[in-house]
Amino acid sequence: MGITSGARPAGRLKRCLGRAAERTVDRKGHILVVETDDLIRGLLARWLGEAGHPVHAGAVGDPAPEGGVRLVIADVASPRRAGSLVASLRAYQAPILIVSGRFRRGLGASAAAARQLGVEGVLPKPFTRSELLAAVGEIIEDP
Repeated sequence: MGITSGARPAGRLKRCLGRAAERTVDRKGHILVVETDDLIRGLLARWLGEAGHPVHAGAVGDPAPEGGVRLVIADVASPRRAGSLVASLRAYQAPILIVSGRFRRGLGASAAAARQLGVEGVLPKPFTRSELLAAVGEIIEDP
């Protein structure tokens, strides 16, 4: 398993993705990372891969990777468009974690934003590796 990519990242990013793919743990399905910025997408994929999660970096509408999708992490550039993005992501039949710098200003607190959007979590940017992994863990880890 490891990281697969539907996008074509820059050479430096490919090297980061390759290192992250070295360690995986036994989990059903990939974490799909949907982020338009190559560097941020690569960083998220690296952090998740280093934590042992199988990751697929891609775009909305990409076919689900073999083995399915366990969680979708998607960037929302505008809270106004979040609803249509969430509707598109529901096709993966997986929990959704939204990451965005707009939610602190747009919708307020993360829990309220998640309830308003009907997603499992909202993680406002900027965030740390630890915060990302904690948010992912809250959504997909077994109790």
